Amino acid sequence: MPPVDALLLFFSTSILLALAPGPDNLFVLVQAAQRGKIAGLAVTLGLCTGLLVHTTAVALGLAAVVKASALAFSLLKYLGAVYLLYLAAEVFWFGSDDGDGPRAVDLPLARLYRRGIIMNVTNPKVSIFFLAFLPQFADPRYGPLAPQIIVLGGLFIVATIIIFGGISLLAGACGDRFRRSERARLVLKWLTGGVFAGLAIKLALTER
Repeated sequence: MPPVDALLLFFSTSILLALAPGPDNLFVLVQAAQRGKIAGLAVTLGLCTGLLVHTTAVALGLAAVVKASALAFSLLKYLGAVYLLYLAAEVFWFGSDDGDGPRAVDLPLARLYRRGIIMNVTNPKVSIFFLAFLPQFADPRYGPLAPQIIVLGGLFIVATIIIFGGISLLAGACGDRFRRSERARLVLKWLTGGVFAGLAIKLALTER
């Protein structure tokens, strides 16, 4: 197992990376702003479940396959892009169907959780990032690499939950105020759909 100072350095770096603007924290922000902080937390847990998949893939060497295979990389990214376009279309066509309530159409937490998983797992850049990032803090001197990768991935997930959870609470609180205004709800709807569409285009244009 890596020494405590190395783990603390890794955790601090993970906190900073979670704070850096990116597709995942933006995804959490718009979901929490549109549907409330609980929705944001559900999406966060889904994203972190996806990170478990990526951590396991690195530990087992599967992430290297995604990096080496143009077909696997393209398949994952296009699946993710199509899913994000589906979410954008859902927001544009059904997002305003909320009656007189202050909130967009409520979705079951399990569905929001699945959204987070799909969003994360279908982004091949996450696998490649983990493949490059986690092994930097693993050292054969401290034992087999696979268990170290799992521990490091777990710490990264803890950092993600802390930061993304904070984003969910803040965006959810701000969104509660916006959702009281019909005009603000409309702006939030188009902003959310635009973010999903933008993320889809960005993912589709991603190169290895």
